[in-house]
This record gives sequence, structure tokens and C-alpha cells, in this order.
Amino acid sequence: MAAVDTWDPVRYERFAAERAAPFHDLLSLVRPVPGGRVVDLGCGGGELTAQLHRHLEAAETLGLDSSPAMLERAAGLAGGGLRFEQGDIADFTDAGWDVVFSNAALHWLPDQEGLLRRLVAGLNPGGQLAVQMPANHDHPSHVVAAEVAGTEPFRTALEGYRREPPVREPEWYALLLDRLGVADQHVRLQVYLHHLAARDDVVEWVRGTLLTDYQARMPEELFAQFLATYRERLLPLLENARPYPYPFKRLLFWGRRGTG
Repeated sequence: MAAVDTWDPVRYERFAAERAAPFHDLLSLVRPVPGGRVVDLGCGGGELTAQLHRHLEAAETLGLDSSPAMLERAAGLAGGGLRFEQGDIADFTDAGWDVVFSNAALHWLPDQEGLLRRLVAGLNPGGQLAVQMPANHDHPSHVVAAEVAGTEPFRTALEGYRREPPVREPEWYALLLDRLGVADQHVRLQVYLHHLAARDDVVEWVRGTLLTDYQARMPEELFAQFLATYRERLLPLLENARPYPYPFKRLLFWGRRGTG
């Protein structure tokens, strides 16, 4: 059975400005590669991939994503060396890249060490790896989702599944990159404070990302119940302020593969 595409570009783009901020911070770390080859893993709707392509002056940029809905959004941006393909990052093994870039996508993959080993191996000598991943798994917005997944009737429907965040500490990535021959590196944990209209918007934020994982694993009517239970449990834990300050931690790292 084909996987259900639960990504909604319209819902995801509701917070486009907030989601773009870490992209631009990550992009500022990457050196242009005039005439080079670039891949954007988890390109989503493609607008930021187009900016990446222009900024790096690449001859070829590939945007890869698993969501048909997102890629339909991106299709109109293709051209001038920019193209989009459907694919799973877990299966991505292509090599010969001058830049491997990924903004808010690699946290979906559990084997972080194996993944990064594979991505570094796909870089040309001197090639750059640039990654941004959400690291907000200890915030109530994420903790409550796992708690609800562990209650009935959701636990049975999910066959006991609860999303376990694979993102590690910044120093873990620094040491791993060093072992992989990426000595020239920049690794940091950054907090983005988003001012949302109200605390209810946190539900909409998480529904567009984290909760898609649970939505894809249960019938639509049961997910509606899951969402209602999540909202009921989460909102009392959040300050009832307008605007609501939503702190969101993200891990950003950049590195250059050795030329030896």
C-alpha cells in the first residue's frame, strides 16, 4: 500500500516567515559554488530551494522530497538548472555534489550517524554539508503528542508507535563530523522565539509538521479525535498570552569535506 501523503503545503506555509528564518541563517554559512552541483534534501514547496539555487550560483540544483503535494507546489519553479524529484532521503546515495543542503528534514530519519556518513561520502572533495534540524522535542508541544499517542484508543491504532526524536546534542554532531573528515565546521544550537497570535496557533504549527507522522498512521476520524485530545492536554500547559511567545530550538551545522 502506498504511503499516505499527509503534508499540507497551505498549512505548512501559514508560518512561512518563521520557518524561513533558520533557512537563511543556514544559507549564510554556505560558500557559493559557481557552476557547481547542489542537492536540497527535503525541499518542500521549492521556494527556498530556488533561493538556494540562485544564491549559490549553481549550474544544477536538485530538490528532493517525498511529498507529492509539496512537489506539485514546486513544479512551477523548475528551470534554469533547478529541478525537483520525488524520493526518500533514506534511499539517497547519489554522489558528486558540491553542496548537500537540508533545511528541517533530516530529523525524520532515525540513524543519524549512518545518514551523515552517507551524505559526507556523497560530497566532492572540498564539498559542503549544511543541515538545519528542529531540536524542540522537550517542549510541551512535542512531549504531549507522544503522551497522547501512548493512550487508548490511539496506542492500539498506532501499534504502540510513539515518535522518538533522533536529534542528538550539538557536540555529538561536531565529533561525528570530525571523524568523517569534516574538520572545517560550524555547529550550533539556536533558539528562535516566535510570537504567534495566540497559544492555539501552536497546535496549528505542530499539526503542519510533527503530527503528520501520527496522522499518516491512523484513520481520518481517529486522527480528529487525537487532535482534539492533544489540544485539550496541551493548551493548559501554555501561557494564555496574546501574542504567544513560542521558543523553538534548532540545530544548525555546516562543514567542508577535506580535499585529501
